[in-house]
Amino acid sequence: MTKTNQKIVPHLWYDKEAKEAAEFYASIFPDSQITNITTLYDTPSGNCDVVSFEFWGQKFMAISAGPLFKFNPSVSFIVNFDPSREKDAREKINEVWNKLSEGGKALMPLDKYPFSERYGWIQDKYGLSWQLILTNPEGEERPTIVPSILFVGDKCGKAEEAINFYLSVFKNSKQGLIARYPKGMEPDKEGTIMFSDFMLENQWFAVMDSAREHKFSFNEAISFMVYCNTQEEIDYYWEKLSAVPEGEQCGWLKDKYGVSWQIVPREMDEMMRKGTPEQITRVTQAFLKMKKFDLAELQKAYKG
Repeated sequence: MTKTNQKIVPHLWYDKEAKEAAEFYASIFPDSQITNITTLYDTPSGNCDVVSFEFWGQKFMAISAGPLFKFNPSVSFIVNFDPSREKDAREKINEVWNKLSEGGKALMPLDKYPFSERYGWIQDKYGLSWQLILTNPEGEERPTIVPSILFVGDKCGKAEEAINFYLSVFKNSKQGLIARYPKGMEPDKEGTIMFSDFMLENQWFAVMDSAREHKFSFNEAISFMVYCNTQEEIDYYWEKLSAVPEGEQCGWLKDKYGVSWQIVPREMDEMMRKGTPEQITRVTQAFLKMKKFDLAELQKAYKG
């Protein structure tokens, strides 16, 4: 089940392993494929591979653009192994865990927990982290892969505010589950978010607060691309989300919680897929000068 019009696409930043990593994930997850590879020439990071891929129906984008950002567990991907959908869900979770473990490290071992018969949090050999869970099939069905955002440090305790903010910005959105920390879970404060999920543009996301000592925070290694059809739409998301003026560059912005987004015209994907090398180079040179994307200027560069 491919979401052909998936509006929000997770974007992964690698030093130089984007293609290799996409191939690795495609070999692990069912219903997976690399859909496109485009090379951008002469960027500030040299020549960059941009890889579009999908697994289990979820679209991703990755770029090899130098060692500027490192993955950390502040953004991870929950993988739901649902026994009502996968007849061998338990075998499958073990199999995927073993493959992701090669060269990786367990942050929470694959085991039985109060909230799941089988769950584990693993950082793979590229540093990307995954939460594998044997889902309780009761309740509303969730997609197989759900990006999960962890609020730590000075952002801890802001998960609920962030959900409400995102629900106000994006259309076709709704609140899902909310589980709060009870009393006696110190250092986590009673009432903060132990786990919650919500839908933006018909896509599920999850958030958690954690008051434990973490040596990481949000960075640009993982961002969320928002595909827009018009300049009005680009302007709308840019104005609503951008909160860090010095973080604005080439369609990228940071919101008030430090999460990175890219506000991109859907048409640019077409340009990059179908363009000649000359057209791609012209579009690349045009967008490298922009903060917020100007669709008319990009179209002009494409036509030359």
